[in-house]
Amino acid sequence: MSYSRGSQKKVQDPHRVTRHQVSLPSEAVRLLCACSSSRTEHCIDTKMAKTRLAFLLALLSTHSLLSVSAVVLKTDNHSPSTDEFNKVELSCLIETISTANPRIEWKKFTDGKPSYVYFDKRISGDLESRAVIREPATLVITNATRSDTAKYRCEVTAAADVRTFDEIEINLVVRVKPVVPKCSVPKSVPFGKSAELSCVEEEGFPKSQYQWFKNGEEIPDDPKTSLKFFNSSYTLNAGTGTLRFSAVRKEDAGEYFCRAKNDAGHAQCPPQKMEVYDIDVVGIVLGVLVVVVVLLCITVGICCAYKQGYFSSQKQPGSSYKVPSKGDGVDYVRTEDEGDFRHKSSFVI
Repeated sequence: MSYSRGSQKKVQDPHRVTRHQVSLPSEAVRLLCACSSSRTEHCIDTKMAKTRLAFLLALLSTHSLLSVSAVVLKTDNHSPSTDEFNKVELSCLIETISTANPRIEWKKFTDGKPSYVYFDKRISGDLESRAVIREPATLVITNATRSDTAKYRCEVTAAADVRTFDEIEINLVVRVKPVVPKCSVPKSVPFGKSAELSCVEEEGFPKSQYQWFKNGEEIPDDPKTSLKFFNSSYTLNAGTGTLRFSAVRKEDAGEYFCRAKNDAGHAQCPPQKMEVYDIDVVGIVLGVLVVVVVLLCITVGICCAYKQGYFSSQKQPGSSYKVPSKGDGVDYVRTEDEGDFRHKSSFVI
């Protein structure tokens, strides 16, 4: 039995080992399949990465080729501004170009209509004596005026490049300081009545904004924001320069002046005094009564004089003469002068 057990053991042990050896290849196959699958995916990813890399390299090569053989412009400032009579630069920088001598042109657009500023290597138009070209293509205006405010365009043509043309637009603003505004301030206003103060300035650019001052102190846009002007009934329009009182008070009397301002500076008109006076209602009533009494007295006097006969018709001077009778046998004719008779005919018996 022991032998048989042993033989069984010997028989069983190899069987168990065999079973173990059989299970190892299946696990190895599974691992091998997993490894093979991972390598396949890795190989696919590697191929996709190589394809993408090749595509990017092609794009970079194309971009580099175009960059080298294409004219490209840029500017330091698309919207420059300056005060009148100052210097200003309209930068037009050539970033890349292959052509040795490109054609450079500058155009000015006024109300949508173009005109040449720089053409055939020469400044033209109203900038002929006030502008120069700084290499390679920057336009420098040495003495800017208000008429220079406009849109400008820099154009570069490079015949030897793949991309032969490029342009860039620049909007120039020339600021103009305001001149002394025209101010209108009423000298006197009745208490409780309306009043309007005006201020006009038309030379400044950009368009002027307006400030009003009373006795040297700025009047706020809204009277409710200041204790000093809280009870005032005015409205202030900073865009039109109009200061309007709906009902003036005694406190509104004073010296007023207006200031026009913009980004270039400001100017103001001389102070003007406005007085507020009371309306004397009692005096007006008494004056009306006096006029009525005077007119009544004149009417009564005329009526009395009429009754007394001062206005009756009087007899004419010639009516007192009587026409002589014709008993003496003489004819008398009355002439144009009343009472004047002349002898017409006579006879003697």
